[in-house]
Amino acid sequence: MPRVQLTAVTPKGIAWNKGRIIGQKRPLFPKQVWAIRGRLELTGNLYDLALFNVAIDSKLRGCDLV
Repeated sequence: MPRVQLTAVTPKGIAWNKGRIIGQKRPLFPKQVWAIRGRLELTGNLYDLALFNVAIDSKLRGCDLV
């Protein structure tokens, strides 16, 4: 059974996260939370406002709720 030689894979560009600090983000300050709530109320987007409030109150991520 003959062996097949595979060509080497070379990257075509620079990685998007090269030189950046990756990992968990800092939590929001209460001032930022109230600013987001205010903007969602002004736009009348009740679904996003309810989802944001549940996420903040339960300390879950948005992707876990959806």
